[in-house]
Amino acid sequence: MEENRENNDIEEPSHGAEDGPSMPQEEEEQEGAEGRVEEDGSGPPRVSKSAKKKLMKLQRYEAKKAHRKAIEKQNKQEHMERKRQEWADKLASLPEDERSSLVQAKLDTRKERMAERNQEREHTREKLRNAMQHGQNIVVDLEFCELMNPNEINSLVQQIMYCYAANRKAASPAHLWLTGCKGEIMSRMQKVPGFHNWLVEKEERSYIEALHERKEDLVYLTADSEDILQEVEGSKIYVVGGLVDRNRWKGITMQKAQEQGIKTAKLPIAEHLSMTSSQVLTVNQVFDMLITFLEFKDWRKSLFQVIPQRKRPEVDSNDPHLTIERKKMSSGNENGEVSPCDSNVGFNCNEKREEVTVET
Repeated sequence: MEENRENNDIEEPSHGAEDGPSMPQEEEEQEGAEGRVEEDGSGPPRVSKSAKKKLMKLQRYEAKKAHRKAIEKQNKQEHMERKRQEWADKLASLPEDERSSLVQAKLDTRKERMAERNQEREHTREKLRNAMQHGQNIVVDLEFCELMNPNEINSLVQQIMYCYAANRKAASPAHLWLTGCKGEIMSRMQKVPGFHNWLVEKEERSYIEALHERKEDLVYLTADSEDILQEVEGSKIYVVGGLVDRNRWKGITMQKAQEQGIKTAKLPIAEHLSMTSSQVLTVNQVFDMLITFLEFKDWRKSLFQVIPQRKRPEVDSNDPHLTIERKKMSSGNENGEVSPCDSNVGFNCNEKREEVTVET
């Protein structure tokens, strides 16, 4: 946990591995690669062979990524041009009266679709406005930016975008706070199209300052706490550390909470699920787990909806009962039938995605 539109469209991130949704491993490796040099006392520092290899690996990755995006863009343009030509050919083959009728029918269909979309968008925004008045308070603490490098800050921005996207889709949205939202992180967030329309609390002050009258209700969620979160209480304000640190700052959120004299708790992961790796989750995974619990009131269901399957032990994946339960969670039906999204159990299990569209 330490790691952590009115009518605009924004591109989110990508839902991610433990250190960020769309962060390639090569970027992580570059940090170490650029720092390892050899000095022989004469001339400028010499880059080691290992650093050169990792830098070349990163450059190959970026080249492949750019090539892939160029192909995808070209394919999309060709597809749109083909559709336009097919429509023009179809109209050209029809008599004037039939052509006019077909064009009008298409315009009517488009108007109906836009009206439905606008209605859905307004319903979502009304739901979020209501959550800002009566919803569960969840804070993302953004006061750790000085401890992160630019790539890690980008990962954090993507995780925050996932949080907002998940909150829009949630049956019971939370009252989302971004505290300490200033400086570099605010600069990055303001570059997200539609951010100014987000229905969240954007606070430059720390949560201690912004919520000083409710200090007794603050609960910092950290894996280092000895207290287990059994219930999500409406009267409490849960704080999630906005830190993507690759385990460089282990224990820092626990230390911060202790110094501020506020309560701490950890999610009951070990009590319901054995994990194959660290229990430290991304910011959006923690947020997803909380809002999913608000809907189901069941930690086990929330865990299976959010925790990526790769992080669960083989014994759980082979349990027939849990397999059916997982299918129910992902498909949304009671008979366990698998929906097309069953491969992405929950909001953010497809951790390799690089783009997500969300309405603000």
